[in-house]
Amino acid sequence: MDIFMSSTGMPALYPLHLLCKFCDVEPTSCSGTGTCMTNCSITSICSLQTEVCVSIWRKNESSYSIETLCHDPAKPLYGVMLDDYNSSTCDMEEKNTTSGMAYFCSCSQEEECNEKLHFPPIADPTPDRQFLSVILVSLLPLLLVGIVIVGMFYWYRVSRQRMLNQEWESSIKKRKPKNGGLDCSESCAIMMDNGSDSSSTHANNLNHNTEPLPIDLDLLVGKGRFAQVYKAKLKQTTSDQFETVAVKIFPYEEYASWKNEKDIFSDTDLRHENILHFLTAEERKVERQYWLITAFHPRGNLQEHLTRHMISWDELRVLGSSLARGVAHLHSDHLPCGRPKVPIVHRDLKSSNILVRNDLTCCLCDFGLGLRLDSSLSVDDLANSGQVGTARYMAPEVLEARLNLENIESFKQTDIYSMALVLWEMTSRCEAIGEVKDYEPAYGSKVREHPCVESMKDNVLRDRGRPEIPDSWLRHQGVAVICATIKECWDHDPEARLTAHCVAERISDIEDEMEKLSSRSSSAEKIPEEGGSFTKGTY
Repeated sequence: MDIFMSSTGMPALYPLHLLCKFCDVEPTSCSGTGTCMTNCSITSICSLQTEVCVSIWRKNESSYSIETLCHDPAKPLYGVMLDDYNSSTCDMEEKNTTSGMAYFCSCSQEEECNEKLHFPPIADPTPDRQFLSVILVSLLPLLLVGIVIVGMFYWYRVSRQRMLNQEWESSIKKRKPKNGGLDCSESCAIMMDNGSDSSSTHANNLNHNTEPLPIDLDLLVGKGRFAQVYKAKLKQTTSDQFETVAVKIFPYEEYASWKNEKDIFSDTDLRHENILHFLTAEERKVERQYWLITAFHPRGNLQEHLTRHMISWDELRVLGSSLARGVAHLHSDHLPCGRPKVPIVHRDLKSSNILVRNDLTCCLCDFGLGLRLDSSLSVDDLANSGQVGTARYMAPEVLEARLNLENIESFKQTDIYSMALVLWEMTSRCEAIGEVKDYEPAYGSKVREHPCVESMKDNVLRDRGRPEIPDSWLRHQGVAVICATIKECWDHDPEARLTAHCVAERISDIEDEMEKLSSRSSSAEKIPEEGGSFTKGTY
């Protein structure tokens, strides 16, 4: 241990560690070339034996600055890990920091070794490089012409795609209901939204930046079997503004779940107004976590919404039809333009895995158990996918582990059963049914809060039980149609269930049918009967 004089002139015991230049950020005339001196007038003893001397040179808009300090190389400095500190000289190296590019150097073999800065030399262009530069300059006009041609072709494809989608949407809206509007055809189609969510980020892939996105976690809003969901702030790089996003955080042990959901979200064909908008995915090595960053919907999930609010008939229709459109797009094997698409099954469809947007439409989320029904999958691959999902919402064939693996439609039919239970939960909280009870999940108190597969087998398979639909619900004509649809969707025979396309078409046709009946009723009211009485329409 070294002895040196204190400020009072008395000898003091203090562990003498590395001696370094230690100044705050100061302007400098060093231009970042050759060798420079920091001209720092303060020398400090590092407080920890593990700390090394560091110098940082930055170029601002119109000036240069230098910062000197002591730092522990085991910890990041402005998002940068020091890796060249076992040296007696301070050799500058360009690094990407949280605030932009800067030159770093670190050393530990000599006292005040961060005083003299050595910048990497700028190599003079060789004749070969000069010749290459001439060629590149000569080819630049051709390159620009090529870029213009590619840009025009891309613009043509996008414009044509948008026009086709608009024509498709117009044709759907002009379609007349068949057989009273309650029948479905195999060709019913659901349009994909060309707009984006409230979020402005469109990464839709793994974030390959060397630094993670500048995200501040704000509030824990959900917790599941595999991950936790936070409301978070995504900082804008060019201003002090931020964007509200949702961050789903998986621990390192749940890599398989994160990867499965990331791979499904990364499919650009998945994009739809009724499916959660995906921004990007990140591997956070420092925190030993995997992140999925998506749009944030402040209304929360459907289960929370139904618990807090009763819903009107119009809200039931909007929620139900948007749910069916989301599932229909998920299951579809083609896009509205006709281009092929890989069908996807959710396999854990329930009210807590459905978000409610500000316009009271639904969007599907949580694809951790999702399965892409790729044509390359063999029967063995499908068999190995396992009995997955939440027991309360499992279809009879899933509870019994008797899926028809020869037909991929059987996987879609399990989603339809789960969707029927969610539609029942929506209907149970609708004012149009009369007396509305507190929210209960499907099967309510007939089973425990978190029933196991065996107890659901007793209720669904042995007793052929389903959630109750009281006669009072059927007095409203629109609700009666939805209840009939629910019964067809939770049929014990998977082949007898409707497709999601048909459910979406049926619910969207209800309003037209009710308007027709209302119009007939109004006409009847205007025709007086004998004795001065008149007929009133009832629904």
